[in-house]
Parts: sequence; C-alpha cells; structure tokens
Amino acid sequence: MTALWTSGDIATATRGAASVDFAVSGVAFDSREVGPGDLFVALKGEATDGHRFLDQAFAQGAAGAIVSDDCGYPHVRVADSFAALEDLARASRARTEARIIGVTGSVGKTSAKEALYACLDRIWRGQAHRSVLSYNNHTGVPLSLSRMPAATRAAVLEMGMNHAGELAHLTTLVRPHVAIVTAIAPAHTEFFRDESAIADAKGEIFAGLEPGGTAIVPYDSPHRDRLIAAAQPHAARTVTFGTDKAADVRAVEAMRLPTGGSFVTARIGEKELSFTLSQPGAHWVSNALAVLAAVDAVGGDLGLAGLALAELGGLAGRGARFTATLPGGGEALVIDEAYNANPASMRATLAVLGEEAGRHVAVLGEMRELGHASADYHAGLAEPMLAARVEAAVLVGEAMRPLAERLEGRIAIVHCADASAALAAAREMIAPGDAVLVKGSNGVGLARVIAGLKGA
Repeated sequence: MTALWTSGDIATATRGAASVDFAVSGVAFDSREVGPGDLFVALKGEATDGHRFLDQAFAQGAAGAIVSDDCGYPHVRVADSFAALEDLARASRARTEARIIGVTGSVGKTSAKEALYACLDRIWRGQAHRSVLSYNNHTGVPLSLSRMPAATRAAVLEMGMNHAGELAHLTTLVRPHVAIVTAIAPAHTEFFRDESAIADAKGEIFAGLEPGGTAIVPYDSPHRDRLIAAAQPHAARTVTFGTDKAADVRAVEAMRLPTGGSFVTARIGEKELSFTLSQPGAHWVSNALAVLAAVDAVGGDLGLAGLALAELGGLAGRGARFTATLPGGGEALVIDEAYNANPASMRATLAVLGEEAGRHVAVLGEMRELGHASADYHAGLAEPMLAARVEAAVLVGEAMRPLAERLEGRIAIVHCADASAALAAAREMIAPGDAVLVKGSNGVGLARVIAGLKGA
C-alpha cells in the first residue's frame, strides 16, 4: 500500500527535521484515535499538551510523530506543531489534482457533506475523500486535508465557524473548486449581531475559490442576494438551489414515501433527474438539491448520485433511527438527532417527528450560544412542537425553562437539569408504539440518552 506520508515528505512540508526514516498511513492529533501506522501530531493547547500522550500513541501503533519537544520515538521535530499541521494540510492540497468541494452553513453542513461523499464515492469508487465526523474547525480542517491521499479524485471538506473571520482562514487551506452554503439560520447568535452577520461570515467561504470556481447558494434564503454578492468577486459561476421556479437547481416535485423518505424530481439546469431520497424531511430535500448542484459542478454522474441518495443510511446523532426495546415490554421508534441543535434544525426535525405514526414524544436539550435572544428562541419551539402533535416532552437544561412555561398545561412535561435525569425521565415516559425525537446542543450530552435507550 502506498504511504500517505513519508518522514521526508513531512519534514519538507513542515520545514522540520526527521529523526529517522518512517512512513505513515494516517494522521491523528487525538491519542485516543491513533491506530497502527498513524502519524501522531502532538499539539499544545490551553488545557493539555499532546506530548504527554506520546507513550499512549505509540503503544497504539503510531509509526511516527510531529513534535516540538524532545521525543524518543520516530518523529519530525518542528518549531510549532499546530503550524506544522497546517503546513502538512497545505502540502496535501498542493499535491492533489482532486476536485475539492467546501461545505458550510448554519444547518445541514454535516448531512450534506456525508451525502455528497456518498455520491462522490459511488462515482469514483475508492478515490473520494471527506472530513470525518464534524472535524470542521481550525484543527479539524487541516487534519482532514492532511489525511487526503494524493490520488484522490474528489473530496468534500466541511468548514464551520462561530466567529467572523474563521472561514476566511480555513477556505485558504481548502481552496475549493466548489463552495456550498447550505442555509443561514440562528446559530452561534451569541457572537453575531444578527442573521445578516452570520450570512457574511458564512460567505467568507467563497473567498478561497479556485479560479473558475462555482458558488452554490440557497435560493429560498432571505440572505440569498447577500450570499450571491459575497460570491461574485471570487466565483466564475453562481448556482442557486431551492424550491422556487427561479432556482438553477430545483425540486419540480417532492412526494413523501411510506418509508419516510421522498421521491424527488429535480431539474439541474437543463437536466432532469428523478430519484428516491432515503432520508425524511423537507430539509433533506434541500440538502439533496445542494448535493446534486455540486456533483454537476465537478462533472460527476448525476444518475449514480441519485442511486447513492437512495441508499443513504441514517447518520448517528443526525437522523439515525433505531427501535428501542422498553423495560416493560414493547418497542418504540427513536430518532437520534442528539449531536446538535439550533432553532432552525429543531423546527425541521420536529416536523419529521410529526409525520410518524404513534404518540409523539420529544426529548429536547437546550440550544446553546444563542445570546440575549435565547429565551425567545426556546419559547418559540412551542408552536412547532404543537404542530408536530407532541404529547409528552422531556426538556433538558435551564435554558429550556421558557419553553416549559409556554407548554405548561398543554402537554405532559418533565423539565430536568441534565442528560442522566433526562434518560430516567424518558424511560418512564416512553410507551410501546411511541415515536421519540432526541435532540439538543452537543454539550447537553443527549448521546447518553441515546446510548441508554439502545441498551434499555
């Protein structure tokens, strides 16, 4: 198997010095994720120092390390290991001829990234690459780039931010041929004056477009024109997607299927494609349109992309479904949306819950980083919950108090402090035949509720 990096490659890219010759097949900066043959990048952070975990990394099979301190293992010594990780990312981007797609947005970016990767991998088997998990920040993006094999044909990189200026830097590393903004919605509003400022920060992704690049923008967004204006100085072509007839890529029709997904007929410029979308909800139709726009922009086979969209499995924490066996007997459907939440994604997934059969139960964790408007955003979930015919809810976290007060006397509610209490309350509340949505900001820890229900 061809090495991902040799010690010589790493030393050249990072302007470091190799202690011995070695080759690696992967890259990691979390010692818990190191596997046989990996390069371990010992990062120094505010809370910890990766050099403390060198023994663990090599015990787990690391073949080499990037270090800035003394090291008795095979290594490349550099002045700054974080700067070296970025340098390795730049070297990876420079050596590839892959078509690169960057994805950002307030909601839907991880789902769109995974769907797009499934399409690219269906088109170019074994030669597609993507960011893993939600590695989309100042460390995750260079890590994802440094993991990209030189022979990659197409890659999709997710980019996130919670402050202005972050994407402006990340996009210079990724240098996408295609840049997607999935949607603009209230998220991280603690750090932005309004949604227009969020749109401006997301629009930074277009500044990194390669010459001749394509910008993909949500037509139905109230910030469409703002995003188009951000793209115009950098994009040779701007493509819009949405449900409006004026969108460049649009859904001519989208019919819900008994399986929960949709049958979609999409027009992509002058082309038309009918396909089955396995994932439920109008937000997934929007994701699929953005994905098809990107596949078309890189010259991919739309028919194969349609097949990939039909076969998408649920993503853990982002719509995966399972049947929970209840302690007293019987089963309930659980929709796992536990990874993250903001007002827009809460509304979208509550609408999906509302389409399910049976009694509807919601286990909702507080939405974080919403700033001074947090109380209004939380109380505002009452309307979509009632529209989804939610009959019982477990609300988790102090920020959920305004919603609990708004719903008092209208549905059965348990308001609790943390995920452990939420799991206990959910076990008491859920009955056979229920459809249960579990969703909240990642820091609330509702993954523990999911794990508990899986083991119930």
